[in-house]
Amino acid sequence: MSVATRPDCLPDNVLALLEKCNRIKPVWVELGLQTVHEKTAEYIRRGYALPVYDEAVHKLRERNLEVITHVILGLPGESTEDMLDTVRYVCTHGTTGIKLQLLHILKGTALEQEYNEGRVTPLTEDEYISLLKKCISVIPDDVVIHRLTGDGDKKLLIAPLWSADKKNVWNRIQRELFVY
Repeated sequence: MSVATRPDCLPDNVLALLEKCNRIKPVWVELGLQTVHEKTAEYIRRGYALPVYDEAVHKLRERNLEVITHVILGLPGESTEDMLDTVRYVCTHGTTGIKLQLLHILKGTALEQEYNEGRVTPLTEDEYISLLKKCISVIPDDVVIHRLTGDGDKKLLIAPLWSADKKNVWNRIQRELFVY
């Protein structure tokens, strides 16, 4: 069973239920972290500080639950090193899996307005592939990579439009990141 939630939405009764379920069937708990950088977390209105994530991971692992952490690559204002810092942090602080996701700009969001004003520039396909290579190089062998890319709802996607062709993106990732 896979349960996706926020680190600040795991009261003791929920943890107890997840632990009980895990005795019947394996349970994975997916936590949306996105970034370890507090300035970016405030910008995206994440709503909780990094220690909340750390505590949630600790409590989940204490109960033998698998933790998968969601990370967004290409958040405004973050450098390549900032994004790699996030990946390194996640991989050394108890997560057993990671999902890497490209930032998508969707219709009807504050990010759309910033994009239209030229204040936000999404990653190009080349930049994203290059960044994935760097991320993979710092992910330890014992951390499972559950996602390398995702796609935004095509009806809502403003940018980057190249990401809408998931088959092409996945084929390129395979060609450039994996040796056959």
